[in-house]
Amino acid sequence: MNPKKTRTKRAPTFLEAVIPIVAMLLILTIGKGVLGYSTEPLLIMVAGVAAFIAFRVGCTWDEMMDEICQKIAKGMPAILILTTVGAMVGTWMSSGTIPMMIYFGIQIVSPRLLLVTAFLITAVVSVVTGTSWGSVATMGVALMGIASALGVSLPATAGAVIAGSYFGDKISPMSETTNLAPMAAGSELYEHIVHMLYTTVPATIVSLIVYAVVGLSADVTASTSSETVTTLMTQLDIMYNWNPLILLPVIIVLSGSLLRMPTIPVMLASCLVAGAEGVFLQGVSLKNVLSSTVNGFNVTMIERSGFDAANAAESVTKLINRGGMMSIMTTTLLVFCAFCFAGIMSRAGCLDVVLQKILTVAKSTGSLILATVVSCLTMALCTGNSYLSILIPGEMFQDAYRERGLAAKNLSRTLEDAGTVFVPLIPWSAAGAYMAATLGVETLDYLPWAVLCYTGFLFAILWGYTGFGIAKLSDSEKAAK
Repeated sequence: MNPKKTRTKRAPTFLEAVIPIVAMLLILTIGKGVLGYSTEPLLIMVAGVAAFIAFRVGCTWDEMMDEICQKIAKGMPAILILTTVGAMVGTWMSSGTIPMMIYFGIQIVSPRLLLVTAFLITAVVSVVTGTSWGSVATMGVALMGIASALGVSLPATAGAVIAGSYFGDKISPMSETTNLAPMAAGSELYEHIVHMLYTTVPATIVSLIVYAVVGLSADVTASTSSETVTTLMTQLDIMYNWNPLILLPVIIVLSGSLLRMPTIPVMLASCLVAGAEGVFLQGVSLKNVLSSTVNGFNVTMIERSGFDAANAAESVTKLINRGGMMSIMTTTLLVFCAFCFAGIMSRAGCLDVVLQKILTVAKSTGSLILATVVSCLTMALCTGNSYLSILIPGEMFQDAYRERGLAAKNLSRTLEDAGTVFVPLIPWSAAGAYMAATLGVETLDYLPWAVLCYTGFLFAILWGYTGFGIAKLSDSEKAAK
């Protein structure tokens, strides 16, 4: 075996350090934002630029590969959770768990409190499932149908749905971003979730006040029934056998979260129970249940008397046909590509140089958090991707927070406040396009109503300058630096 080659290494100049970052902003903004190209090959191009700079400053290819592998190794727990989430959504569809929440959730909606209800219902579903997209595609679509029947503002309803869905995307231990943020910052999952309450709770209160005032002052006189909702309810009633046991997978996940049990075993236990319920309560074949974990659930897997999958309404298929581990693979690939860029940048020392420059400006805790927010928002606007908005700023600011004596959970919280929930407000992002297409409302129309998506990072900045909710490193953590 040949020994690894070494080269004389130097620190990059500031110009060399920013070239990959500028290249990333230009390539992703033009390639993704303007031309609509796939993000992954663009990231590889950016990584190539970073590799050129790394070679200039004395890094070998082996050193770059070692750093990339280390980044991927750190990210594997989150990637495994991501994959398990896909399997869980598929089995929950086969058991009727998610459809049951839709079916009965619709029936408790009050017209004047529709916006508040939309926020709360989608928040609960997204916390349970760990996916904002799934919450929007299930409860969100149903709630939009109700809003249309009631004459309630569709942009306002869409904003409430998205805000509620991203509440869960921030808080749920099964959410990919909730796992990525502490991974990128160097904090722990459950301490990250608890620490986010400092910004998420005030943002939620502001959101609910806005929705309550708007809803109570609206003139709502229409009937609660509509053809879309009636069709949805009728077909779901035929497709599934409603049984209280169907909620057991939800209880397993919630109990596991409350008891702080390992996430993946809890999710797998939920999958196992949901799969068994799909077979014994819903009459789904074992083959189809297993298939749903990989390829996602499909209405054709339901074989109940009186239901013809070929005649299923479009609103039903949009709700039911989802999940599976394969649906997560594109996200996994994106994360790998992002780690290539981040690993090379880290090994070349570019991030350290840029960080030191930023730190000369960010003198206080408040200005450091503000710099973090601005970095996340810039990444979000340029890339339209929440994962990149978390991973890259997290890598850049991790050491800075530690040097300032600030706990890593401050950084992970800010990454979520500015990186995760802002992306669906960007029209050219995948999230923004998905939300607009799914809910039938343009991104800029629902933007003002998605209150939680922009008040969270405002509270993060405010707490940074006031010192409220800012955690310091413990003595043992300082000693371990």
